[in-house]
Amino acid sequence: MNNTPAVSEHIPVLAEFTAGINLKEDAVVVDATIGFGGHSKIFAKSLGKDGILVGLDIDSNCLKIAGENLAPLPCRILLVRENFANITDALRQNGIEKADLIFADLGVCSAQLADTNKGLSFNEDMKLDMRLDDRLELSAADIVNSTDEKGLADLIYNFGQERASRKIARSIVFYRQKKRIDSTAELVNIICHSLKCSPKSRKSRIHPATKTFQALRIAVNSELENLKKFLSAAPNLLNKNGKIAVISFHSLEDRIVKMNFRENKAAGIYEIATKKPVTASEAEQHENPRCRSAKLRMAVKL
Repeated sequence: MNNTPAVSEHIPVLAEFTAGINLKEDAVVVDATIGFGGHSKIFAKSLGKDGILVGLDIDSNCLKIAGENLAPLPCRILLVRENFANITDALRQNGIEKADLIFADLGVCSAQLADTNKGLSFNEDMKLDMRLDDRLELSAADIVNSTDEKGLADLIYNFGQERASRKIARSIVFYRQKKRIDSTAELVNIICHSLKCSPKSRKSRIHPATKTFQALRIAVNSELENLKKFLSAAPNLLNKNGKIAVISFHSLEDRIVKMNFRENKAAGIYEIATKKPVTASEAEQHENPRCRSAKLRMAVKL
């Protein structure tokens, strides 16, 4: 099986808005979650030979593909394998002190969901892993098979906003007494059994396992903690009138971004450029269903 994601599988969300962000030819742009470079390609259209585009990502395969996609651009391109929580060190180690735009798309691209090595999908049977950065030690299987029932229930509720978290945790603990849970299909079946529904059930728009899988992915990759570190570092890295733009895909992320921007506005550090989060038009939602839940917030450094 070919586990290499195809470039065509990733379409940047809210592209129309991001294309409208004004940048000078010599701007320094940091794409803190570069992925395959979809958004970076949009930003780089404004950059000339004196412009700098820095791309961070924890996925080495994404960086490789981004490098190929961005190679024809005239600006200087720096690609760094680093978590955006460590954005300050990543920039300083590459001689970058300040940026004119810091951007982050917090979504998982469809190619990563399809990658059997990642173990992220509830639609295909994969090894239960969920590490976006393969250098991490703890996998989703480790959490599922070692965390006590209350810890699992709290994790699924807090990170997945799953009301049936206690039922699901109870079923997981019962099942793993007989056999270690190692695959996504096993976990899906356990979740669905606890919810008394079929894995193919579509009573609601989302799959019955969606919230539990989200919770485990967030826990494995420390996503909310890393987001807070990234947002805390950003003000010191932005030039005056520099912009920070973040695209989130669920309310936990969006709330963190919203509160950070509000706190920085109250402190006289930011002016909020988006009174309400930017969402996708009906036309974009039809073309790219992934963007239905996308929300973009932007602030400007004073």
